[in-house]
Parts: sequence; structure tokens; C-alpha cells
Amino acid sequence: QVQLVESGGGLVQPGGSLRLSCAASGSFFRINAMGWYRQAPGKQRELVASIPNGGRTNYPDSVKGRLTISRDNAKNTVYLQINSLKPEDSAVYYCNADVHRTPSALFSRRADNYWGQGTQVTVSS
Repeated sequence: QVQLVESGGGLVQPGGSLRLSCAASGSFFRINAMGWYRQAPGKQRELVASIPNGGRTNYPDSVKGRLTISRDNAKNTVYLQINSLKPEDSAVYYCNADVHRTPSALFSRRADNYWGQGTQVTVSS
């Protein structure tokens, strides 16, 4: 199995910054794309950033310029830097990853998708 564990959430004042981390562990061969989603109360879960294993990062227009996703493949970890936080950024932030469990899965382009348990980000004065 594969586990994704997020950390770094908390309460922050408007205008502040946070850096979220998500570490993958377990039995797998290679992590493909990783991403961050968020879900506010009463709203659908939305993608806020994604990063392939090599290639360009992707952000929706609503967060461009304030969020930066990065990854450290040696540590199987993805990060999300959030700057200039706004109250509307308050949500549970979830890590997501497409994982090739075995070499044959990579060869056949078969990936399993995993979610973390989420970390709460609250922006309030």
C-alpha cells in the first residue's frame, strides 16, 4: 500500500504564508504526477496545483502567482507554498498522487491513485 501524509496546515493571518508538505511512503516503484487539492465547507474539492514527474507545473488562474508546488523525488515529497493568504483560502488541503506500484505497471502505464487525509488551513485574523 501507499500512504500520503500531509503536514504544515494551521491558523494563519491574512497576508501570511504557509508551506504544506506531503510525504509518500509504502511499497511502490515510482510516483508519477502529484497534486494538491482543497475543499472548503459546502464546496467541491478543487485542484490548486499539480506537478508531473518532470515537466511543467499547473495552476488554475484563481491561484496563479500565490501558490508554488514543488517536489523532492529523493524524499518522495511534494510541497505547496502558499503566499498572501486570503480568508477564501481556508479549506482542507489534500495531497494526491498517481503511483506506479511496480516496474511492469510503469511499463504498461498503469498507475494507482492515492489521497492523503488532508490538513486544515484556516486564514483568519
